Amino acid sequence: MEAYNILLIGGGGREHALAWGLSKSPMTKKLFITPGNPGTAKFGENVSLNTDNHEAVLEFIEEHEIGLTVIGPEKPLVDGLTDFLEGNDKPVFGPTAEAALLEGSKSFAKDMMNKYSVPTASSVSFERHEWSKAHEFVGENTQWPLVLKADGLAAGKGVFICDTPEEATDVLELMQNDPSLSGASYRIVIEEFMTGEEVSVFALCDGETAKVISIAQDHKRIGDGDTGLNTGGMGAYCQAPQVSEELKQTIIDTIIQPMISGMANDGIPYKGILYAGLMLTESGPKVVEFNVRFGDPECQVIIPSLKTDLVELIFSSITGKLEYIDVEIDDSYYTCIVASSSGYPGKSSTGFEITGLGDVENDDVFVFHAGTSLSEDGKLINSGGRVLNVVAKADNLAESIQKAYDAITKISFEGMYYRKDIGKKGLRYM
Repeated sequence: MEAYNILLIGGGGREHALAWGLSKSPMTKKLFITPGNPGTAKFGENVSLNTDNHEAVLEFIEEHEIGLTVIGPEKPLVDGLTDFLEGNDKPVFGPTAEAALLEGSKSFAKDMMNKYSVPTASSVSFERHEWSKAHEFVGENTQWPLVLKADGLAAGKGVFICDTPEEATDVLELMQNDPSLSGASYRIVIEEFMTGEEVSVFALCDGETAKVISIAQDHKRIGDGDTGLNTGGMGAYCQAPQVSEELKQTIIDTIIQPMISGMANDGIPYKGILYAGLMLTESGPKVVEFNVRFGDPECQVIIPSLKTDLVELIFSSITGKLEYIDVEIDDSYYTCIVASSSGYPGKSSTGFEITGLGDVENDDVFVFHAGTSLSEDGKLINSGGRVLNVVAKADNLAESIQKAYDAITKISFEGMYYRKDIGKKGLRYM
């Protein structure tokens, strides 16, 4: 079996999980991670590389004889790094820039879903110069709540659920004037609020074939009981007992395969991971949004559950041979709890020493780093909003949840916060 030097792009919890999975493969010779974090350093070499500079990435690939590049975050995909590397005959895992518009532009995704008859919420969109029309629309709307979304990338913080016209007006002002949102709000999408339970469906795609590798449930809000501000994700678990085999097939038949086939027919073949955030409504599953990469923190529970070699799966996607490979996952349940810094998802308090990690990890408990770094004197400190991901494996969901909470209580840093109800919704179906 041939082995390859691999370059992994990204530095969060998702990439730590991917580094862990890639390093386990006999097809991995040496792993490089850029920028990586203190956790990924255990599985490869962290390197400093400006991934916005595509020529610099190509130079690194050629210098280090990289046989596969794996792109973790969405921004390099939307910026066309896949197109550039493919154009230089370098194997790369991730969709092209045009295909990545499924995440890079909410309105593009809506247009594609409507074109391919994929069920989703009804919506309208407004350009920046039509801001007055958007204000008029929310002022005249009679069905509340409404969901307001920035069209572009907003680091998971561009979605707002508004219960009143006044709240929607305030959000419109925020999206127009806040420096962290205005760039992504060159267009806004306003859509109906769907009720039901949300699940995250992950499909590996090779341009024609799509195979669901996992169904998980994320916990977006900062507070217990799904209260407070939206975050990048405060925890996740898989598999999701809400989705039966029959419902899973419905999702494949009405959402996943129509998107992949439709995009192929339109000359936009989708290769990589397609992440469908779905609402399980009374009338069936509907798309909340598409993402073009692994979710974070869902990746942290999906990768440990894979029995099929991760590198083999990636190459089957790149080479169009996915139909010939079986995707196997184990029968265990995995729960991930995110430990965040005080103040997150606003301004986070950072620079505090993290202790207790040595008392946590074993065969059934993993800790994936996200917002961590090393201080000048070599201590592990928190350096971001979401700091650590504590993942536990067990034969049933309840035990997996308990193991994860038992582990996270052994870790500490000043201001550390985590939700106390991760996985609770899934227990209703057990």
